Amino acid sequence: MNRDHAWTRRRILSAGAAVAAATIVPRHVLGGEGHKPPSETLNVAGVGVGGMGGGDIRSVAALKENIVALCDADRRAIQHNARDFPKAKQYTDFRKMLETQKDIDAVLVATPDHLHAVISIMAMKLGKHVHCQKPLTHSVYEARLVGQVAKETKVATQMGNFGQASEEHRLIAELIWAGAVGTVREVHAGSSRQPWISPRGIPRPKETPPVPEGLDWDQWVGPAPMRPYHPCYHPFSWRGWWDFGTGVLGDIGCHELSPVFKALKLGHPQWIEACSSNHQMPPEVANETAPVSSITRWFFPAQGDRAAVTVTWWDGGLKPPRPEELEGDRQFAEGDWMMIVGDKGKMLRHRLIPDSKAREFGKPPKVLPRSPGHWVEWINACKGGPPAGSNFVDHAAHLAEVVLLGNIAIRTGEKLYWDAANMKFVNNDKANALVNPPYRAGWTL
Repeated sequence: MNRDHAWTRRRILSAGAAVAAATIVPRHVLGGEGHKPPSETLNVAGVGVGGMGGGDIRSVAALKENIVALCDADRRAIQHNARDFPKAKQYTDFRKMLETQKDIDAVLVATPDHLHAVISIMAMKLGKHVHCQKPLTHSVYEARLVGQVAKETKVATQMGNFGQASEEHRLIAELIWAGAVGTVREVHAGSSRQPWISPRGIPRPKETPPVPEGLDWDQWVGPAPMRPYHPCYHPFSWRGWWDFGTGVLGDIGCHELSPVFKALKLGHPQWIEACSSNHQMPPEVANETAPVSSITRWFFPAQGDRAAVTVTWWDGGLKPPRPEELEGDRQFAEGDWMMIVGDKGKMLRHRLIPDSKAREFGKPPKVLPRSPGHWVEWINACKGGPPAGSNFVDHAAHLAEVVLLGNIAIRTGEKLYWDAANMKFVNNDKANALVNPPYRAGWTL
């Protein structure tokens, strides 16, 4: 190992000990109360089976688990998947499915964001294991509650930020712990996702076309305020609408920021601030959709042996200055990206820059266990193995909560000081109203 490595192997091993222990030592290797033994096959239900949800159920089926139920407010999505899973029972209401089909062991949640929490919490309270797509929830309050319910029910959980199982994410942590960039002071991340993927910066449509046959629009709207159906919401385009989605930050933030939350053990931010293109928009636009572009910043005070860290999110084509260390022929901040800045260097994701420094430093000590795969992690956890890498209790709920605080800063355009213990901002009542928006009548957590 290069002598310039700042940390000894003992210190690095200590930093990764909790993760390593959780991954290596199963809780119930042979099963036990509340846990299936590893030899059994899971009966899995999918809720939200169009698009991403269809891919999720196929990923689980490929691992030889049983798909026993398909649920979607749009029967067209169910019919599309029923050809591959003809024995699965069909539902348009997840509540009926969970209340009546007793053989379900685990649930895949891949609906629009505004339904994640109500489905996940109901399933967990009924003893079902849950895999839920990112950003796990629609609101900050929901994220906190989902983590608490997961802890109380002790079911196996996993959020769908698939990169958390990758080699790249482990290398990011190991390079940081090995002192490759010195003391980390800043993290920059972002996405250049274009509006045609998730339309943003637009007003609510005035047209009221008929609801397509087979779509239960009331069920699709769920706990959100009711509005007329329009194809600009469903299918696919719901992500940019505040009532249903969480914008580019919610969509991609849990992917890009996950490894630094783990590596730096980021807790709660002291403050959050943001600016966006919506600040120049009339209320009928800004209150409806996420902005076309935004910059969001969280400040995490020093904690333990970690220095204070500022995390900044960029989207809609905005990006920080190109680092001087980066070779001229290499792209910077294209697609979905992350840069880590320390007092002794910089990394683009898991690559030190420039390449000459990466070659000089070499590979960091391998101290984290490698993943068998995102889906295998969760399935093993469902059968009594160790917790999955993005389980709600240890990682996903907190990550989602902090990411979603950024959306509140975007919507208010003001610097917000966060009191995590009391789950409120100490300086802004308008922002506090967005921590736990009210549900439509008839819907509760």
